[in-house]
Amino acid sequence: MQHILSIKEYQMFWKTHHYMEVDDEKDKLLYSRTRCIMQISTIIGLILGLGSLIFGMLLKGAPLINLVNNPAAYVIIFVGTAATIFMAFPINEVKRLGKLFKVVFVQQKLMDKKDLVGMFMEWASITRREGLLALESKVEEIDHPFLRNGMRMIIDGNDQEFVQDVLMEDINATEERHRSGALLFSQAGMYAPTLGVLGAVVGLIAAMADLTDLEKLSHAIAGAFMATLLGIFSGYVLWHPMATKLKRLSKAEVEVKLMMVEGLLSIQSGVSTIAISQKLAVFLTPTENAKMNSEESSGGAVGEAVASE
Repeated sequence: MQHILSIKEYQMFWKTHHYMEVDDEKDKLLYSRTRCIMQISTIIGLILGLGSLIFGMLLKGAPLINLVNNPAAYVIIFVGTAATIFMAFPINEVKRLGKLFKVVFVQQKLMDKKDLVGMFMEWASITRREGLLALESKVEEIDHPFLRNGMRMIIDGNDQEFVQDVLMEDINATEERHRSGALLFSQAGMYAPTLGVLGAVVGLIAAMADLTDLEKLSHAIAGAFMATLLGIFSGYVLWHPMATKLKRLSKAEVEVKLMMVEGLLSIQSGVSTIAISQKLAVFLTPTENAKMNSEESSGGAVGEAVASE
């Protein structure tokens, strides 16, 4: 008699999931064949942001040397922002910053939705012919931890409500973890502009200390406002956009997981391949739907999935 695991036992498998859950050493059928390449949109945004700042200063006749000869402004803005993050968040969340930067700058690997539909259609066909236990040989071929453990649950004979509860609890935990990661950057974006004002005040205090040399005073005042510029720039061109990107990447990962949940529950219910295709098609964009329909008409998505193996 097979052992039915509890919700807590299954959740123990998934407590360490992070944004990028693909094993880089493996290259299974259903993963995007992309290597670890840079997020092109992040690079474009960074270049455009810096370029617009420099070009704008040139158009206004502002000396670019002020961007590099004002170390105090960088200390107040960036070290001060780091200080606020350490004050606001527990150390276990702050330690994730390195991984979060990697997520922002390195392209995320997710299972292709069209391939996912084809895979579930194939599994539905096998289940209707041979039963759920026939899928046991497919479990070790699955590289995604969430999908693999979901498949194990339905093969182990757990009831549908239990499987759905466990999978949705995992998704909720993932969303909460991702929210806390994005919050690090959104809070940094909130604090940085205010620290810019603080830097300007410090600079003005230093400038007003000696009013005898007007030329020196004017340069000191200009330097004081560089802290404000850096605070606003880092807050609204770096930290807030990075927080938004993390939220969008999280949404994309959650959509794939919800699609997996729907597919697993449909297989457990014994629905037909056509029915499962129709149910999962709602997760695709119109362009992806059109491409999948075109592939089906030229040979069938299931045939392609089987042939690829």
